[in-house]
Amino acid sequence: MAGQSAFKATTAPGEARRLATEAVADGFELIVAAGGDGTVNEVLNGIGDAPNGLERARLGVLPLGTVNVFARELKIPLRLESAWEVLRRGREMKIDLPRVEFSAGGKRERRYFVQLAGAGFDARAIELVDWQHKKKVGPLAYIVAGLKALRERKPAIAVRADGQKFSGELILIGNGKFYGGPFKIFPEAELRNGLLEVCIFPRVNFPTLFRCSPNFLVRQKLPERIVRRFRASSFELTSKTAAAFELDGEWVGNLPATFSVEREKLRVIVP
Repeated sequence: MAGQSAFKATTAPGEARRLATEAVADGFELIVAAGGDGTVNEVLNGIGDAPNGLERARLGVLPLGTVNVFARELKIPLRLESAWEVLRRGREMKIDLPRVEFSAGGKRERRYFVQLAGAGFDARAIELVDWQHKKKVGPLAYIVAGLKALRERKPAIAVRADGQKFSGELILIGNGKFYGGPFKIFPEAELRNGLLEVCIFPRVNFPTLFRCSPNFLVRQKLPERIVRRFRASSFELTSKTAAAFELDGEWVGNLPATFSVEREKLRVIVP
């Protein structure tokens, strides 16, 4: 809807998705997610829910969340005034759009994500986050939840891609390079190459954490000797026991799930 704007506040989880769908139906051509990565994910899926929404509307980001990984990936300034100027200029870029298909409540579901996904340990940690605590202490809440998840028995997750099979207790999936803030967990990932980068941790325990910490904290990268990697346009994750997965830092459900990516499907506003 050229020349007009509207601001809508959310009051409950999932509401940003509904509001984004309504905005596309009302003719708005730029839908802005003002919040963190979870809000971005909701708005993205709301655009995708609208008939031909991904062709009709562009996604913009005002990074007001705790970590803002996707904004960092796009090099959107974290200062509100500077980020607003990026939106005002309106330079568009098309990037890959990953999606996941899974079952929930006996129904087949499809969800999009923009930056990252994970299954196993990290999704369980997100599931355990105390959200009132997060409002008070920010990213520290994820560390507390992660220590809780680390003490639990972790399910084995099978990964099948292009005739190959891998397994691990933590599977991280990147469309872009960053995870958890400025950390380049997926150094070879690109937003426009039609592939997702998959990083597999065979084991997740305190010894693994100690081996990761020095390299992770100083260089903001993983020691490659403790992980396995591959890139693919589609793959499947399964587990014989309950194993959670997350999209863009938000808990979604349990495996099995099939991941794939559509090349340059999403229109985003960038600096």
